[in-house]
Amino acid sequence: MAPTTLVLLGLLCLSAVLTCSGGTASATGIRMKLTHVDAKGSYTTEERVQRAVAVTQQRLASMRASGGGGVSAPVHWATRQYIAEYLIGDPPQRVEALIDTGSDLIWTQSTACLRKSCERQDLPYFNASASGSFAPVPCRDRACAANSVHFCALDGSCTFRVLYGAGSVIGFLSTDAFAFQSGVATLAFGCVSFTRLTQGALRGASGLIGLGRGRLSLVSQTGATKFSYCLTPYFHNNGASSLLFVGAAASLSGGGGPVTSMPFAENPKDYPYSLFYYLPLVGITVGKTKLPIQSSVFDLRRLDQGFWAGGVIIDSGSPFTSLVEDAYKPLTDELARQLNGSLVPPPGGDGGGMALCVARGDLDSFVPTLVFHFSGGADMALPPENYWAPIDKSTACMAIMEAFDISIIGNFQQQNMHLLFDIGKGQLSFQTANCSTL
Repeated sequence: MAPTTLVLLGLLCLSAVLTCSGGTASATGIRMKLTHVDAKGSYTTEERVQRAVAVTQQRLASMRASGGGGVSAPVHWATRQYIAEYLIGDPPQRVEALIDTGSDLIWTQSTACLRKSCERQDLPYFNASASGSFAPVPCRDRACAANSVHFCALDGSCTFRVLYGAGSVIGFLSTDAFAFQSGVATLAFGCVSFTRLTQGALRGASGLIGLGRGRLSLVSQTGATKFSYCLTPYFHNNGASSLLFVGAAASLSGGGGPVTSMPFAENPKDYPYSLFYYLPLVGITVGKTKLPIQSSVFDLRRLDQGFWAGGVIIDSGSPFTSLVEDAYKPLTDELARQLNGSLVPPPGGDGGGMALCVARGDLDSFVPTLVFHFSGGADMALPPENYWAPIDKSTACMAIMEAFDISIIGNFQQQNMHLLFDIGKGQLSFQTANCSTL
């Protein structure tokens, strides 16, 4: 159990005061442009899938390596796929951060990074000394003192260290002015000077923006009770971007398919499990066949005091969905039965962990719709393009992987789906949409 306690260590008790400048953020909400992180690269469709496979496997490997856990084991650093753009400081400096519904801290790498001590990023590091609105959090502040891993710097500022299964992040707690596409606010964030994470984890982004349930997330700091986003597809989007809305502007209005809603499953109170958005998944249908899966397969289970396993979370930071063995095996068995003669061998012998494959030309003709069933009667239907991906020029494979314990609905399965996280009402609502045009 010991490694589990290291995951996201030090973020729980941090707190900070938020001041919304001019009331803009609280009155109309925050709006940010979202872009797929690979859109800037000259990657082929097949290369994008291979990159997504690789980071999904890294995440699952980290889950197994952490031992004991489940929910506490996922490492988000290797799985970011969508970035939000905004400005920090006065005068403003541009930042691109990976969005994550599974963590709360907002942080960015800074010019305090020594040579090769931080991840490569596409934009210049944030220069705190150049911002007239920047302010370090004092070491005597309750936010610093409450953090179990903190240090007092010589100048009296608060230095923090956060440990992850994939490495560590060190920096100092600060506040500064944030400006989004719409909405401005003064926020607490981590000004990072040292990162030791899985190579390429940031994908060229500057840092992270947490949307989880914790007190330091963008959602919590702005006092918002809801947020929404619509993720453009991995392929055929021509570099199009969509929007993330936090606060009053978050809604599902503006067209799209029928709106479906479900209650969030109850969160454990223990950290870091309390950060996540759990969903009440109870079953899966492939085509017209309901899979023989007991709903208890998806239950959250208490292992010991402060330790949990199982459950199903929806995560903007995981590329592909992963299902525990007792759900994954019935799924692959039934698809193999239905597809039968249409199946082809995975490229390279194993498809990089993708178990079932068909010829790309057969995808729309033979692959059935997949439906996730949630308690209360909510159904999430995934067309073939939302759970199969082109792995090479002639082959498409199922983009769902086997998980160690926790099940995760990843962002590939959320493509062209407008999602509303209504924390105030305790429910997730969604509708199909063309995210590239919202």
